[in-house]
Amino acid sequence: YTYTYIFYNLVFFIFLQLGLHSVEGVWPLPQSITSSPERYPLNPQAFYFTYGSQSAAQEGCSVLDEAFKRYFSLIFPDYSSGRFYSEVKFLKCKNEVRFKVLLNLNVVVVHTGLETFSQLVYQEDFGSYYVNKTEIKDFPRFQFRGILLDTSRHYLPVQAILKTLDAMAFSKFNVFHWHIVDDPSFPYQSRTFPDLSAKGAFHPMTHIYTQSDVGRVISFARMRGIRVLPEFDSPGHTQSWGKGQSDLLTPCYSGSSPSGTFGPVNPILPSTYKFMATLFKEVSSVFPDSYIHLGGDEVNFSCWKSNPDVRAFMLKMGFGADFTKLEAYYMENIVNITVALNRTSIVWQDVFDYHERIPKDTVLHIWKGLPASYAAELSAITKAGYRVLLAAPWYINHISYGQDWRNYYTVQPLNFSGTEEQKKLVIGGEVCMWGEYVDATNLTPRLWPRASAAAERLWSDEKQTSDVDKAFPRLQDFRCELLRRGIQAEPLFVGHCKHEYQGV
Repeated sequence: YTYTYIFYNLVFFIFLQLGLHSVEGVWPLPQSITSSPERYPLNPQAFYFTYGSQSAAQEGCSVLDEAFKRYFSLIFPDYSSGRFYSEVKFLKCKNEVRFKVLLNLNVVVVHTGLETFSQLVYQEDFGSYYVNKTEIKDFPRFQFRGILLDTSRHYLPVQAILKTLDAMAFSKFNVFHWHIVDDPSFPYQSRTFPDLSAKGAFHPMTHIYTQSDVGRVISFARMRGIRVLPEFDSPGHTQSWGKGQSDLLTPCYSGSSPSGTFGPVNPILPSTYKFMATLFKEVSSVFPDSYIHLGGDEVNFSCWKSNPDVRAFMLKMGFGADFTKLEAYYMENIVNITVALNRTSIVWQDVFDYHERIPKDTVLHIWKGLPASYAAELSAITKAGYRVLLAAPWYINHISYGQDWRNYYTVQPLNFSGTEEQKKLVIGGEVCMWGEYVDATNLTPRLWPRASAAAERLWSDEKQTSDVDKAFPRLQDFRCELLRRGIQAEPLFVGHCKHEYQGV
């Protein structure tokens, strides 16, 4: 699609096709950018966004109408969009940004163009706004650019999630992977099984996500061009589930007697699959995304091994003493449930490693290992014909002193042994922020701008962004822009930002 920016008598173009990148001074870097020293003033009192006459989307498109208002405020933070938005059309001297949306493109993609334009506008010390004559061709390198938040180990208030979604849009992330439940707590309030949160959340009233909360997050994300991918991880990572759903978890044994503790989901009971089918039917109605993350990682087999009923089932099924086959049996049943719901499954790499029979459209999610290890996994999974997501190098809940963003920036997702067809199966990657040591007090500064390093790797051309030192001043500027927009991003190194104390 083509954006035509009209400033007085100047016309310049920004072309966005799905795949290319941003401009000098813009983060993430566009695929192609030509900038001129020729600059033009912008008058906030005479500025507005509008639709091109040939655009398939016109006024009344709620996603774009809201985006235009939101980006007016971001571009001109000293002015109120509500105050000027309706007045500017009557002024003789206009600054106009005209958007043309073609029929075959989703209108939410326009958010990336708005973000790029917003970063091109700058303000001088005396308060005047300017934009330079610029031509950009841009598209994302990978279609899936995600952020995972863990809301089980620490509950994250809805407002903290919304703040993260805003920051994600600024860095052009487009998938919010909501790891909503896990061992410590079950904050999702199910309509069908209300006891799951009533008994499994840290607190049944204050530390839950109601259906209204979930809807608010999904709507807020949609308005920013972000999908919400829910994860209900099983059969492991389910201790909190058992508090509100009896007979779901496997009773562990000490010798010939129950120990009183419980292990993973019990894979031998028909009631388990009836429960899961009902829960996922609800989840698929609440979360509209076509993908559901089913987990499948880190299953501890010791409890299954201790249980005489499980061992008897293993013999009956011909599994012998290979408990990976029991996990495979469970996961294959769960994947079939989501297939029946017309949803595509994403699972952690363990499911592939245990040779489980899963549909070819299942997406594998790599989370383990150093570069040599995850490169081998990329090669094996894509050789088997599966699509894959890479998360292993972007576990940024791990922190170290200094500029660890450089490590995230230099990741090469396609640096593995495989054909070009195999490499096309790498659909993107994800930054993971696990919650053992993260809650609302430190989520934002721990995420930003470190996650933005991965954002550029997933959006921009690798060859054009191979120099970390060249990227540093651009990321510093972007970090300052995040601060001005109310995102409390931590510093990269010594220095200061012009607006760093506003709202802090």
